[in-house]
Amino acid sequence: MTDTDFIITVSGLTKIFDGITAVDNTSFSIRPGTTTGLLGGNGAGKTTTIAMLLGLLTPTQGQIRILGEDMVRNRHRVLERLNFSSPYVDLPKRLSVRENLNVYARLYGVLDSRARIAALTEDFALGAFLAKPYGDLSSGQKTRVLLAKALLNKPTVLLMDEPTASLDPETADWVRARLETYQAQTGATYFLASHNMAEVERLCDDVLMMRAGALVDQGSPTQLIERHGRRDMEEVFLAVARGETAKFQQSKTPS
Repeated sequence: MTDTDFIITVSGLTKIFDGITAVDNTSFSIRPGTTTGLLGGNGAGKTTTIAMLLGLLTPTQGQIRILGEDMVRNRHRVLERLNFSSPYVDLPKRLSVRENLNVYARLYGVLDSRARIAALTEDFALGAFLAKPYGDLSSGQKTRVLLAKALLNKPTVLLMDEPTASLDPETADWVRARLETYQAQTGATYFLASHNMAEVERLCDDVLMMRAGALVDQGSPTQLIERHGRRDMEEVFLAVARGETAKFQQSKTPS
């Protein structure tokens, strides 16, 4: 495969903070229309990697290309086709759900925002609390609003940081089903950081595993389970986080 076959290409990505290497010479590529999981324990470099993909942090070294554009020099050309969702990033609490969605629709330059918000209200079952202040919602309701906000601009690439964290199993399953539906309808590409291994096994076509800032393994959930001789992704995650496996050779990354 060539670079033109990938929607995200990362080469030699490195980030150093005050002499500490948070991300260490990491390279990977992501195919359009797929879901890629980013796994690792606390401090592995996941959040820093996502922040660099979004353009919130400038890499110390390396290159990021999304939708064919250099994200350091030309990210303004593709921002309208990207979005991000995380339960750890709140919306203004005093604004109602409707007001929040209207504000972000304007920020994203959404055409016919009234129709788009109406469609998302139906898709994510927001109608019962559309007029409520965001700060008064339950964690499950907030998650639904955050995902609706992230889909306002119909993103081609959606980055997510633990989208179902703190949700009960039923609500988490509901959210995953909506994400699967949106991807099936639009062909969107997902990049997903998660600590929920059942979620990773269900949603992810490919998985990147990080430890101490470095990419230490990559493959589909089935490939990783077989390669490590484990029963499931939770056991694989623990083995990698504890350093019980040899360092993955990036030059052998499957395409």
